[in-house]
Amino acid sequence: MLASVLVRPRPGALPVAGERRPGGSPTRRGWWARARYVAHRAAFTVVTFAAAVSLDFLLPRLMPGNPLAAELLRLGGRASPAAVRALRLAFGVHTRQGLAGQYVAFWAQLLHGRLGVSITYFPSSVASVVAQSLPWSVCLVGMATLISFTVGTALGVVAAWRRGTWFDAVVPATGLLASVPYFWTALVSLTVFAATLHWFPLSGGSGATTTAGWNWPFAWSALDHAVLPAATIVVSSVGIWLLGMRNMTVASLAEDHVLLAEAKGLPTRRVLLAYAARTAVLPNVAGLAVSLGFVVGGAILTEIVFSYPGIGFVLYNAVANDDLPLMQGVFLAITAAVLLANLLADLVTALLDPRVAQS
Repeated sequence: MLASVLVRPRPGALPVAGERRPGGSPTRRGWWARARYVAHRAAFTVVTFAAAVSLDFLLPRLMPGNPLAAELLRLGGRASPAAVRALRLAFGVHTRQGLAGQYVAFWAQLLHGRLGVSITYFPSSVASVVAQSLPWSVCLVGMATLISFTVGTALGVVAAWRRGTWFDAVVPATGLLASVPYFWTALVSLTVFAATLHWFPLSGGSGATTTAGWNWPFAWSALDHAVLPAATIVVSSVGIWLLGMRNMTVASLAEDHVLLAEAKGLPTRRVLLAYAARTAVLPNVAGLAVSLGFVVGGAILTEIVFSYPGIGFVLYNAVANDDLPLMQGVFLAITAAVLLANLLADLVTALLDPRVAQS
């Protein structure tokens, strides 16, 4: 009784088990606030994507040269007028169209899923190149990001609860791993585990003798090629999640609703997970959404070091070959993924903390 009087929960804090708030179940006003919040975030996502598409259209046209000139240079300047017209049509270079007409045509092609023809992988279309490389990056970087987030978040909660012990003392060592650049960790791991010990393949996404598809030899070869790049990403990023979750959990343990839960004699595990960690994980959830959005872009430096056939490696080749259509397609894919991930993070945050939708 005395504890409940001395330790008062902060207004808007999460309720303690057994405590009922005025109104009980969610009211119509609360559901309306959430629906309005979702609609506002969705509208913001659509407007932002339209602005990103406009920038993606405009920036390449402000750069010197064009895809047609780059391809003609690769052909040594030996091309008939008919071939030039065919290339102009394939690359979408219409000299008689104004900027406004090109912008309308760009949107029309985008809505129909046509992103042009790649110079680097000519005559393959940009959409096919992105579609072929995207699963490699999603599987590699996506799984590595989820593993590092899960491990780092869990260890951060434990470090916060056992602060001051030997476990908490070794936490700063993970910050050292996080400060090391990806490519340096990738080069060291490639030299030691692939070139010296021969435990893993040196490069590529699968063996040369395997056929891509849903078959066991290809799956095993792809997994063997992905272990070392994925481990590099996990080792380099797990410290970021750990340190962030540890600091947020320490701050959350001092909140009034957590102190009240402890004063009521709730089990330690329930206080830690249901009250302290629930509010402390919100920044990590937002960070995970951004990280998952950039999964589409791949870990560019890691994929370059391991010659992994992901979208990051494709983007590197597009930049090296002045492949503007392919760069546009990759940037659009990354932009769409980041915006959708941010929208999903906003929705999850609103579910975990209803106060966000009412602010």
